[in-house]
Amino acid sequence: MSELEDAVTTVIRLLSKNLLVIKEDGSIAQIHVSPEWCDRELFKNIDGQITVGLAESRDQKIEMSGRLRRRLGTLRVNVWATDKAASSDSGMAMRKKMVEEINHIVRQNCNKPNETVYDFRSVGQPTGTHKAFSAASASELAPGHASWIELVDADYEKVWYSDDIRYSKSADVDGEYALTLFRFKIDCKEATVRKIILIFEGFGVAQETTYGVTVKVWNHVTKMWENGQTGTGTTDETLTITLNSNLTDYIDDDGYVWLIARTTNPSDGTNSATLFCDHVNCAVTVNGITYLDVTSFRDADLVNVKPYIFHTEFALKSWCFEDIGGVF
Repeated sequence: MSELEDAVTTVIRLLSKNLLVIKEDGSIAQIHVSPEWCDRELFKNIDGQITVGLAESRDQKIEMSGRLRRRLGTLRVNVWATDKAASSDSGMAMRKKMVEEINHIVRQNCNKPNETVYDFRSVGQPTGTHKAFSAASASELAPGHASWIELVDADYEKVWYSDDIRYSKSADVDGEYALTLFRFKIDCKEATVRKIILIFEGFGVAQETTYGVTVKVWNHVTKMWENGQTGTGTTDETLTITLNSNLTDYIDDDGYVWLIARTTNPSDGTNSATLFCDHVNCAVTVNGITYLDVTSFRDADLVNVKPYIFHTEFALKSWCFEDIGGVF
């Protein structure tokens, strides 16, 4: 039976990955998302805190035998903020922005709360999670090969968004391909992963008129690049690799998923092989809640302490479906 991720973990990841609060001075607020409860010491270094906890979980039989069941969950999501002298936003204003973000994120992801999209937005060399590399080689190099060179920060920025600002890598030696390598850090348990979708947006050109890019995913068990997809576009096209089985084979011991992209054709020694990448991402779906929505929310400020703590309580509802053979 597949392992089921608990709803609290799913909601914490959903909020932490998607939350974006902009302060009045234009900077990004530092919001800490965690299990319950409020930690006043955190306010020394952050602008706000969001906590998630389970209020209730109930099982509901869908058929008489009880084989098919629906697990109904009620979740507490609490928003906490306070006035800080060095902040451009008051505690009340920060609380309001976090409340708006939670409503927006839950509504936007109500039918897919268990899907997380990992991309390179805001990633650079110091980030230490996702990584991107390039090389020129006559073969598809394995992750960890000495020939891979990490992208510099200015090149990372070119793959942040799908915006026609492309990173490019060229190979000039006869028989060599232009290669890029992308490493995604997956922050969920391998046993809970249900599906992985890898998407590459770009194109390749070699020998002036020969177009094409090939993408593959690394199988750390067989030590091979697998599930190849090839495009022939002369401009940006989207190549997709979808994995539905043996998923732990594609998540290595450090929790990384690796994607390689190369020009389908090599350089002929006279004309370069050049690979262009506009955007790349990895979407991971876990076994867990498949529906999430806001039931209600209310303000419950703590005014018996100084400084005041501005507090809003959310009630969320969730569900997932199970059978005796697994989760679907």
